[in-house]
Amino acid sequence: MDKMYIKDLEVYAYHGVNIEEKNMGQRFLLSIDLWLNLREAGESDDLTKTVNYAELCHNVEKEFTKAKYDLIETCVEKLAQYILLNYEPVEKVKILLKKPWAPIGKPLDYAAVEIERFWHRAFIGLGSNMGNKKQNLEEAMELMNTGTTRVIKSSNFYTTKPVGYTEQDDFLNCAAEIKTLLTPRELIEFLLNIEKDLRRERIVRWGPRTIDLDVLLYDDIITSLEEIIIPHPRMHERLFVLKPLSDIAPYVMHPVLNKRIVELEQEAVKTQNGDEIIDMLK
Repeated sequence: MDKMYIKDLEVYAYHGVNIEEKNMGQRFLLSIDLWLNLREAGESDDLTKTVNYAELCHNVEKEFTKAKYDLIETCVEKLAQYILLNYEPVEKVKILLKKPWAPIGKPLDYAAVEIERFWHRAFIGLGSNMGNKKQNLEEAMELMNTGTTRVIKSSNFYTTKPVGYTEQDDFLNCAAEIKTLLTPRELIEFLLNIEKDLRRERIVRWGPRTIDLDVLLYDDIITSLEEIIIPHPRMHERLFVLKPLSDIAPYVMHPVLNKRIVELEQEAVKTQNGDEIIDMLK
């Protein structure tokens, strides 16, 4: 991936724990590394195909000075999010913030913090078997497509048989690819809030629900977090997950099983004779 650099941009701002820092302000130095594809801009000599770093510097200064924060950690977090949300070509950003006048009562060149933030790629399984199922899935994706999470593509909708607790209505399932700035823990909390907004109640395990949102894959990571296990531990057994996921990501690799999604789908069809899938919604 190509990179663009901005080194030691000087900005006067009013951040700091001490009241004097917020009243008098001080000089800060910002260094920003951007990861993006510069090939098209290089071949076309077209400024619109890249990031205008002069404009970026002015906008960064405006963003950096519009509020007063106690911590420089907060400053860089807000700034990284601003850049990633407002500059579409940028896939990753690293920010080094130096505070040359840090009031610690000791001589030093500067105090500083540095962070890296980037867009993550994740796949979400969606299901509903209460109320207007199609509307529930569409509303869930609309709610996902806000702020720090964006829906990139979605699969066909499939009517499927319930698994586990079978005394309930058929499900409507789909899958969505998203890009997100959220960590896995933040993402699952975000999805749980969407389920709450869409009136999901957890009464019977695997029971009826207005909406069910599962993180299937997140980048290539493997976790054992109590809150969220990635990859989803049962996704390779569930044709109602694999069929829609194969619509949008057939060649994505399962990081544990080391097989492509389309291969896992084919194996599930042989094992289950395709019985979980009833029909594709036209």
